[in-house]
Amino acid sequence: MGFEVIEHTADIGIVAHGKGLEEAFASAALGLFSLITDPETVKEITSRELVLQAEDPEGLLVEWLNGLIYLFDVENLLFSRFEFQEFQPTRLVARAYGEKADLSRHPIKIGVKAATHHMLKVEKGDGYRVQVLFDI
Repeated sequence: MGFEVIEHTADIGIVAHGKGLEEAFASAALGLFSLITDPETVKEITSRELVLQAEDPEGLLVEWLNGLIYLFDVENLLFSRFEFQEFQPTRLVARAYGEKADLSRHPIKIGVKAATHHMLKVEKGDGYRVQVLFDI
């Protein structure tokens, strides 16, 4: 489990890894919030459930990350932990744990507008590897 930040011209992205696809999705979500602020400063005070589906795993990854970005944009919520109650390659039910952003403790590093389909990858090898670029 883990992630790396990748830079691409005017965008930024992440490559995340996991033993299973759900672990790779959780790593991608943690990578997303590491672009926004330091996730280690985010306490688990509240949670939100996300129920999402898409036609393929790549589309589900974009829906997942854009769902989290929506919660940040609309409710000002930062997340640091993710649990999946149900996970299939085209559908997930997850709970994200975090708190409202407090700029005194959560300085915003970068504004992430959306996960994109550009250079999007979901690959299975020795575990799973997902790659996504964000519009910033």
